[in-house]
Amino acid sequence: MENSTMKHLFQRHPLRSALTTGALLTAAAALSLNAQAEHPDAVQNLVDRGIEISETYPAPGGMTGYVGEMQGSPIAFYLTSDGEHVILGPMLSATGENLTEHKIQTLVMGPKHAKAWEKLENSHWLLDGDPSAPTVVYTFTDPNCPYCHRFSEAARPWVDAGQVQLRHVLVGILKADSLPKAATILDADNPQQALLANQEQYGGGGIDVDTAAVDRQREKVEQNTRMMRSLGLHATPSTYYRDADGQVRMQQGMPRPAELQKVMGSVSP
Repeated sequence: MENSTMKHLFQRHPLRSALTTGALLTAAAALSLNAQAEHPDAVQNLVDRGIEISETYPAPGGMTGYVGEMQGSPIAFYLTSDGEHVILGPMLSATGENLTEHKIQTLVMGPKHAKAWEKLENSHWLLDGDPSAPTVVYTFTDPNCPYCHRFSEAARPWVDAGQVQLRHVLVGILKADSLPKAATILDADNPQQALLANQEQYGGGGIDVDTAAVDRQREKVEQNTRMMRSLGLHATPSTYYRDADGQVRMQQGMPRPAELQKVMGSVSP
């Protein structure tokens, strides 16, 4: 009888029904958000200081692990079992294994870099190498960057062997003529050859600027630069690659020899 009466009331007042349902859904959503926002005081203190929590997980010793970011940098901490204290930093096992690093990579940096990879695929990149090469590497490149030049030279054995396709995302951040040079390279009949020419002529100032090309390609370079900034990167080269497990990783600066092999996916040909 009661269900019948309620149904009758809603049929007589459809607007009231919609408003009531909407109010209930809004209240439920608010309760859900409040529940998500609640943290123990020790954790909330860190949140109030600017830490953005990405994930939590059960940690050894009855603790709760937290991973997230602060000002674009990854951070990890642990809430003690009594819920009253937090411990900042990595956790090591009895054998010295860093138990925190893997969590940061899989729960924070991995997803973050995977999103960056999608943006890079749709950016205005320039190919150096065979487009069918099995290993794809994206690198932010400024035409005036000496370390970008060195990185391209170091990657040459893999590129020439057809193992790596190096996708340069040209930006203009270092000097006043960085953007004009990047635009000139992008606008060339053979951009790959123009990029190599700029690298070969680096000691003498690089490629000559084509002012008409700058007008045509300026927006593409500016879009690449804005994307780089949005990813929290401020230096070139900044390079994205996939590791042996297929996880997207990022290397800032000129890689050391051991790091270079990881970026290229193999030892030098």
